[in-house]
Amino acid sequence: MATLTIAPGIRPLLRVGVVEASPVRVGPAGAFLLAELAALCARMVAAHAGRPPGEIEGLAPARRLYRAFGIDPTSTRPSSEALLRRILQGKPFPSINSAVEVCNLCSTSFLLPIGLYDASKIRGGVTLRQGEPGESYPGIRKDSVNVAGRPVLVDDLGPFGNPTSDSLRTCVTEETASLLMVIFAPADYAQAALDAHVAFARDAIGRHLATNS
Repeated sequence: MATLTIAPGIRPLLRVGVVEASPVRVGPAGAFLLAELAALCARMVAAHAGRPPGEIEGLAPARRLYRAFGIDPTSTRPSSEALLRRILQGKPFPSINSAVEVCNLCSTSFLLPIGLYDASKIRGGVTLRQGEPGESYPGIRKDSVNVAGRPVLVDDLGPFGNPTSDSLRTCVTEETASLLMVIFAPADYAQAALDAHVAFARDAIGRHLATNS
């Protein structure tokens, strides 16, 4: 895949971490991954149970990212905040596949929204830009995801991902053999912290999705 390019118009508003992985093996989440997720969820409940999202300091960066684009994060929630809310409400993650569970592990650990895509379904180079008026795409379990005015990933076939919801076209399945993961952060997010998140994600993919695991 070509290097992800951030459009000049939004470059002052955000920064991203990019992880590419190939080959990977995707299937049902294994026991070690499920145990790691369970331990993380228990830590999150112990730290944040009973606290409203606005009082959870770790959620502030994702909210700043949304507000930078004029999005109210209390009505359109970052995917990371939606995951944490599920955990604090005692709801399990939807059981999809091991790659999605690794993404959930990373997003909940960082409390940043993450997009996860089947790299083989992406056509040409990838640009991160602001969505145009009326722009949308068919979502995963959603008829249409509106991306007008929002940060959106675009390839030669059009938009396919943003910090709230990914597209059906590039979704990861058990046939996926190569991944693109994009970690979204606000412009003031420490680069060293973002680099550490990328390293964590690469390690998690290696431990749970390696073809020899």
